[in-house]
Amino acid sequence: MLKKTLLSAATLLALAAAAPLAAHEDHACLDDGCTLQSLFAEPEAAGAASGSTIAAKQFGTWGLDTAGMDRSAKPGTDFFRYVSGTWADTTQIPADRSSYGGFAILRDLSEARLRVLVEGYALGDPATGGDSAKIAALYRGFMDEKTVDALGAKPLQPVLAGIRAAKDKEALAGLMGQRGSFYDSFFNLGVSDDQKDPDRYTLYLSQGGLGLGDREMYLRDNFKPQRERYEAYIAQMLQLAGWAKPQENAKAILALETRIADAHWTRAESRNRDKTYNPLDMAAFATTSPGFPWADFFKAAGVEGAGRAVIRQDSAIPKIAAIFADTDVATLQAWQAFHAADNAAPLLSKDFSVAQYEFRDKFLSGQPQQRERWKRGVSFAESAMGEAIGRDYVALYFPPESKAKMDALVANVKAAMGARLDTLAWMSPATKAEAHAKLAGFGLKIGHPDTYRDYSALVVKNGDLFGNAQRAGQFEWDYRRARIGQPVDKGEWGMTPQTVNAYYNSVKNEIVFPAAILQPPFFDPDADPAVNYGGIGGVIGHEIIHGFDDQGRKSDGKGVLRDWWTADDAAKFEVQAAKLGAQYEAYTFAPLPGMHINGRVAMGENIGDLGGLTIALEAYHRSLGGKPAPVIDGFTGDQRFFMGWGQIWRTLWRDDALRQQLVNGTHSPGHIRAFAPLRNIDAWYDAFGIKQGDPLYIAPQDRVRIW
Repeated sequence: MLKKTLLSAATLLALAAAAPLAAHEDHACLDDGCTLQSLFAEPEAAGAASGSTIAAKQFGTWGLDTAGMDRSAKPGTDFFRYVSGTWADTTQIPADRSSYGGFAILRDLSEARLRVLVEGYALGDPATGGDSAKIAALYRGFMDEKTVDALGAKPLQPVLAGIRAAKDKEALAGLMGQRGSFYDSFFNLGVSDDQKDPDRYTLYLSQGGLGLGDREMYLRDNFKPQRERYEAYIAQMLQLAGWAKPQENAKAILALETRIADAHWTRAESRNRDKTYNPLDMAAFATTSPGFPWADFFKAAGVEGAGRAVIRQDSAIPKIAAIFADTDVATLQAWQAFHAADNAAPLLSKDFSVAQYEFRDKFLSGQPQQRERWKRGVSFAESAMGEAIGRDYVALYFPPESKAKMDALVANVKAAMGARLDTLAWMSPATKAEAHAKLAGFGLKIGHPDTYRDYSALVVKNGDLFGNAQRAGQFEWDYRRARIGQPVDKGEWGMTPQTVNAYYNSVKNEIVFPAAILQPPFFDPDADPAVNYGGIGGVIGHEIIHGFDDQGRKSDGKGVLRDWWTADDAAKFEVQAAKLGAQYEAYTFAPLPGMHINGRVAMGENIGDLGGLTIALEAYHRSLGGKPAPVIDGFTGDQRFFMGWGQIWRTLWRDDALRQQLVNGTHSPGHIRAFAPLRNIDAWYDAFGIKQGDPLYIAPQDRVRIW
């Protein structure tokens, strides 16, 4: 996963072919693999959708893969194995993946479907052939490996020339502000809905500058091997780029980034919405964070007229500015040269792309093989024109009946949440009234946008892979920065329809479910309702609860960041949240001694799982209309519900990938999510006869009960 939350458009496009993107911090995604892009407006048609379709795999005869169970395992000892043990024993992680499970299976399906689409678009004149010709040019330019290899590092040379020409700090700050030329920055810029004025877009600024991910990778002793290998990778990239003194500069760059890491806020601090909304007039940056040429930076980014920026990590920014001021020009140039080469590597010759894979995927995440080029090509085309492709995906793979059934499921789960609010003994009437108002204001988006993004102004040329990436990066950033101060488009989507994920947007106060996740094992219109409620129902509940988790609860029903809780209610909430965090931090991982889930970083997701399952179960019970649930293949309704949840979290990990997830991810590992929230739900104990003495047993008085 990428570790930055507010990415430059150039970095977004350069790396989309190599890895999924991290979510914007105002969105709470179901899974770390989500790709979020800012999207809206009505374009011309992308071209006729191909008639060739690929069907989704069905799970058993009623929605559950009973053949994948391990019935010798006891649910109270190892619920993951009980639901998915045989699947785990007989499934191999594909060589081009570092982990594998329900999400990856659907992503493979989505990827295969998209390949059929993009390869079906005719190559014509992108200037006159509409979206389909542009997508064809993007994809086929990436697939022309012979030409890419023949060019070597040549496409990168103008970028490097710009770095060599930057002889002073002002010029280097200007490069950091450029959004479409593969340059990187100590400070990330982004444009999103204003958390305290949700009807307007505003400019955000956050900490950046790290190529190794989280600050812990630089500062903790147990990551020394990763730092040593990173230094070697920096030197390798500089050498491939033809930059002088690669070994010497690599040491200096690692030392520089270590200083920046020390100034960074932790992940837990950076997700605290009470601390991350700090508006500052642009003119005041020079005074509050001296040492960095802010005027040059903002002008190069084209945002000098924004008036202000909301700072995410306010105490870190002055420290990073001081580090910039204290670093010599030659080291700053080398730092920029390395990051430019690293950002551009997927679009350059094989020596660049393989070097990046060997470090970022194979060494850091244990992935044995590089992803096939067509998969990277599909990702590249998606990163530039995701909604144009998504429009045709929807035409082929999202029938209207799926939306109708999802509407009913969401209505039932939402009603269950309202009922739960009424029964909460720990919450005061005043806070309950605010909570009900927030729930009533929840927006819902299912499947796809009503209008799609307009790509008519994007210039794409046949046979110009590198140039296409630069122009796409600039196009995306120009689109975003033009929205500063403008009214928010409430119809905007943060994911493409073909994305296998879901999210809650706190500022819009809405839950969003793209078409690609609305298929087995998450949702099957023909499956047993209990399995659907345990699968997609739990997901719906998860996203609703994000509006009431430890950070989502800080916005009201209109999306405004404000405190609507009584002090006593907030204190009671925090006590239960801390208990939940302690539960998750107690889990150990045999291949990784000393590694644990960071309960504060994953808190929102863990609360989402627990609360989401709780209200989904209530919604399932309400859907029965007072009648007993049928028994299917010997399983009761509640058993099928909990097994449906466990099935969607089938996950296998390579050790290095699990380490990366624990350090850089905001979600608990999937195989933990399959059972961890269930331990706090009384009905799970009743359904499977789990008793005191069973390893997963938690005494009733110690179970966490929040929503």
